[in-house]
Amino acid sequence: MKEFRFRLIMILLVTALSIYLLHYTYADYVNNKELNEIKEQVKNNLLKADPGIDKDRLETLVESKADSVRIVNESWAKDREKRIKLGLDLQGGMYIVMEVNTAKLMEKLAKEPDNNFRQALKAAEAEAKLTDADVVTLLAQNLQQKGIRLSRYFGTIREDDDEIIAKLKQQAEDAVNRAQEIIRNRVDQYGVSEPSIQRQGSRRLIVELPGIAKEEEARQLLQGRALLEFKLLKDPQFTVSIMSKIDEALSGKVITDTTAAGDSANVASADTTKAQDTTKADLSPEEFAKQHPFFAVAKINPQGQTAEAYVSAQDRARLDLMLSRPEVQKIMPDNVEFLYSAKPILDDAGNEHYLLYMVNKTPELTGGVIVDAQHTIDQQTSSPVVTMQMNSEGSREWARITGSNINKRIAIVLDNVVYSAPTVQNKIPSGNSQISGMPNLEEAKLIEIVLKAGALPAPVDVIEERTVGPSLGQDSVSRGLNSAVLGFLVVSLFMFIYYKTAGGIADLAMFLTILFILGILAGFSATLTLPGIAGIILTMGMAVDANVLIYERIREELGTGKTMKAAVDSGFANSFSAIFDSQITTFFTGVILYQFGSGPVQGFALTLMIGILTSLFGALVITRVVFDMLVAYGHKISLG
Repeated sequence: MKEFRFRLIMILLVTALSIYLLHYTYADYVNNKELNEIKEQVKNNLLKADPGIDKDRLETLVESKADSVRIVNESWAKDREKRIKLGLDLQGGMYIVMEVNTAKLMEKLAKEPDNNFRQALKAAEAEAKLTDADVVTLLAQNLQQKGIRLSRYFGTIREDDDEIIAKLKQQAEDAVNRAQEIIRNRVDQYGVSEPSIQRQGSRRLIVELPGIAKEEEARQLLQGRALLEFKLLKDPQFTVSIMSKIDEALSGKVITDTTAAGDSANVASADTTKAQDTTKADLSPEEFAKQHPFFAVAKINPQGQTAEAYVSAQDRARLDLMLSRPEVQKIMPDNVEFLYSAKPILDDAGNEHYLLYMVNKTPELTGGVIVDAQHTIDQQTSSPVVTMQMNSEGSREWARITGSNINKRIAIVLDNVVYSAPTVQNKIPSGNSQISGMPNLEEAKLIEIVLKAGALPAPVDVIEERTVGPSLGQDSVSRGLNSAVLGFLVVSLFMFIYYKTAGGIADLAMFLTILFILGILAGFSATLTLPGIAGIILTMGMAVDANVLIYERIREELGTGKTMKAAVDSGFANSFSAIFDSQITTFFTGVILYQFGSGPVQGFALTLMIGILTSLFGALVITRVVFDMLVAYGHKISLG
């Protein structure tokens, strides 16, 4: 027994380790089952209490309850992180083709762009969508046709067009590479299992996100610029004064410049009263909309202490069109702008309304000073928030800004939407700040990720989007598992019938080989795909193939009159080279497939390589030790 002790301990340790690594997968399965039951129960209770509840509202409340359950059960996150992850083809997810908007990058890099530049850029962008040519080359051609040197907008006067074009192409190339890296960082932090992010052509990225079914969530994760800005809100009197002038301009009334009277505060106060009185006028909705087109769409609360206007979701496009009209642009001061709230507010009827803020165009501070972000639950309000920590420079600026704007409101703007607009209570010297206004913890996590991963150098547009439903993924899982189980049973039955006792030993080794494969996949947080299942099935055949070589060699040795012990020793020794050569050549093929393949090919190659190593362990260690023990204790081994 002593001679087998080391090998037995090694086999038992590897088996125990595999079971330990796989128990997270089982625990995650149980957790998901329990969570789905809780969500279903909450959903039924809400529907019973309010049968007419809005579908989006119902989903928000159910997910909010799911978030609280996940927070209470801290071990669930660990189980999910260490489980065997499934690929896009097994659990569903999203396939997205994205394109880095090089035209926006050129517009951002240009110095003092005029109408000539904008026309040339617009033409280049339109032509680039129809051809494979890059925007930089087309823009240069359009400007050269107009007789304009590129140094008018880019580089220095001493650089010729060729030098500037080369630099711009390099910047465009760097922008695509940086966008790919930032998207990869965001996806990795989000926890998507084995995402595929590949470049296609000069400016396109193909992104596969297994397990993500919410299209809006994926878009926010991938397209968010992460442009964080802190902007001061304008005083309510000033805001309502501008809104009143816009309303008068849209209704065709003559606007008198009352600011010449000198007391702008009194004028603004009068405008505020007038704006509030208009909402109380005894007019029909049609008459009110005709006389006050702006306030018919952007409604101010007369009893409120702020100047935020409520805009219904269906009226946003209409209001944007109003604000873009030339007569309105003349009224709007150059240093202010209107921004919407990030998330809508639901009224009693379940209708969505966005808040409209007037803020300074120039931010007081930008997100470049943020060094860390963390999503959490506010202990006072029990709502999700994102806390941010600034660097030393940002902390000094933040202390100055908050110190000089006490009792004023600062809007926290991310990608041109306002998440919150708190009032500065006192000076903040620590450089800490927080974003609130997220409906659930998942939204807070997305904001944390985009802030930590960094800002995209240029916008990315979604060119193509496909969703693989979980039902299709579940069908693939069922078929894949059924094929694997059927393959295992057929091979096991054949080996047992053909080789009797030796076949049973081979079946045991094959079962442990599969256990080891799954354990290794779980241990390294690898992803199991449909081609990966095919690789496991192929491994079954290769595992028994090694045993077939060994058994046939033992038969030949027994035929020469050798004892069972001598035949076993010779059989394993003489078949080793053939087994090793065939397995190692296949292993190198797997390495090549994994190195140069992508997506499904890599999944197949990974399980194939792991399967080869574990099948060698099964055939040369497990099978051998069982044979040696049976021979040592005098048991008869039938080889069929």
